[in-house]
Amino acid sequence: MKILVDENIPLTTVRALRAHGHDVLDIRGTADEGIPDYALWEMAQCGERLLITTDKGFVHYREQLHHGILIIRLRQPNRRKIHERVMQTIAQFKAAEWLGLLVVIRDNTQSVWRESKREKRAEGNSFE
Repeated sequence: MKILVDENIPLTTVRALRAHGHDVLDIRGTADEGIPDYALWEMAQCGERLLITTDKGFVHYREQLHHGILIIRLRQPNRRKIHERVMQTIAQFKAAEWLGLLVVIRDNTQSVWRESKREKRAEGNSFE
């Protein structure tokens, strides 16, 4: 699967995703680091990539056609927690399912929106 991660996603996660065979574009340490959200969004869409971020602002793109959005929103985030949530969620969905899918991960729940149905489904999965 093709993935774009923003600079808040741990390097451990980038390495693990690559080890699982994913094509991961990490903007950290490049000229694109710190680009505005709209430019990051365009990069993800032009590259047909799932976007993984901690920026809740990307929830506003859920009504647009996209290649998937995974937003990690933890109360007290750290690299380990972010890594665990990303890896759990990536394993939960097949690559083809990410098209038009927005998943917001919180401490103990996740919310899932499917663009094609334009509806929200909240799931109370426990992660701890």
